[in-house]
Amino acid sequence: MTEVTPPAPDAHRVLKSPAISFEFFPPKTEEMEKSLWETIKRLAPLSPSFVSVTYGAGGSTRERTHSTITRILAETDLLPAAHLTCVGAARGEIDEIVGRYHEAGVRHIVALRGDPPAGIGTAYSTHPDGYQTSAELVAGIKKQHGDIEVSVSAYPEKHPESRDFDADIDVLAAKVDAGATRAITQVFFDNDLYFRYLDRVRTRGITIPIVPGIMPMHNFKQARNFVTRAGTSVPDWLAEKFEGLDDDAETRKLVAATVAAGQVQKLAKQGVDTFHFYTMNRADLVFAISHLLGIRPQGAQKAA
Repeated sequence: MTEVTPPAPDAHRVLKSPAISFEFFPPKTEEMEKSLWETIKRLAPLSPSFVSVTYGAGGSTRERTHSTITRILAETDLLPAAHLTCVGAARGEIDEIVGRYHEAGVRHIVALRGDPPAGIGTAYSTHPDGYQTSAELVAGIKKQHGDIEVSVSAYPEKHPESRDFDADIDVLAAKVDAGATRAITQVFFDNDLYFRYLDRVRTRGITIPIVPGIMPMHNFKQARNFVTRAGTSVPDWLAEKFEGLDDDAETRKLVAATVAAGQVQKLAKQGVDTFHFYTMNRADLVFAISHLLGIRPQGAQKAA
């Protein structure tokens, strides 16, 4: 088994005040809009470093993403990060989107290659006049607006389309060379996968933060189908924890919170001090997990 070398621990500092960030997706309906804003209001007092808003396949949520971002800027003190992909638009069109975000006050973009327009598992293609890779997209953003911070994706189990880990880390290195200053990982459930990946990345001389992406599984079957299509493995021990709970949403919620809280606490004890939560536009589990990490709403007093 590959030896895992976690970062030097600093447990007291880590457990006292880790940095957190949240991912949301743009709502499709008025009801979803209301639910999202209830989630944002619930989580905002936890003072995340930033909140990101996703961008649908082929740019399908472009205007809804922009609308959500601009409302966050107008109505909260949160720092929004807009997702942007290479798919479905020419360079000029993407550059215009970046310019609109910059004009609105956005100074952080999560630059991604994007999923195939026909869905995960189908052939990938970009616009013939568009950015062809995520590294090209990062470079284009930085050339246009050097004051925009750019985060990118990372894959502890490698991207499903990568030949091997060396090729996968070549892609990450190209994104860093283009100007990316943070990588957020695809969701994972085995912490050893994260630390082995971190070893590989650091061995290659890549020094930017590799932030673990954490997803509480509100609906296990639905979440498992989604993450496995994107290349994440789901351990048997995790599936067993949800057995027999298909019709018991309340217990599923408790189990999901326990599993995710255990994962982040173990990461924190090994020196990880930054976490990115895939919220699925729900606040309850993320709020509880943040509480267990020692994070309290701004102004709240910790119990003695």
